[in-house]
Amino acid sequence: MPFKLIICCFTILFLGQNPDEETMSWNESRKLTWADFKANPIENSEAVALTASGITFGYSLQTSGKRIVDFSNSVEAHFYPNQSWYHKDRSDDYILSHEQLHFDITELYARKLREQLSKLVVNQNVKAQMQRLHTRINKAVDLTQKRYDEESNHSINIEVQKKWEQFIQAELTKLDKYKSQ
Repeated sequence: MPFKLIICCFTILFLGQNPDEETMSWNESRKLTWADFKANPIENSEAVALTASGITFGYSLQTSGKRIVDFSNSVEAHFYPNQSWYHKDRSDDYILSHEQLHFDITELYARKLREQLSKLVVNQNVKAQMQRLHTRINKAVDLTQKRYDEESNHSINIEVQKKWEQFIQAELTKLDKYKSQ
């Protein structure tokens, strides 16, 4: 029986990904520090900092004839140091915690994608299935990141910022079995 192995990889949310780009995988015991933000800040930007993060995922498929005999996948939440920046004179630990939550939101959606993939019944249309998941997760993480910034007014609204921190932590806890290793 001949076997065929198909491997595909995707990047979500972060456009222009370079395979040689420095990345940091999300890790619950490793929080971001300002030293991780290596890009030059945009001088005229009203933003104090920018976190570039995204989800990468890939899958491999092994077939025998037209029958799928094995499906495996990997999903990672990444931070891109060389695309992330901050204004040193306008930043503090509070701003850093706001930026960390952006990365945590990325991890939340990586967990949601892992959960969806664990329930996926793979068929001959796996490429279309993966494209649908890709599109859905990409839209959801983008909307959540925007909503977070809008509602917290980019961290200015301290009360809303705290509510977001509690909400994201609770959501991460619910999906703990899908966390990054």
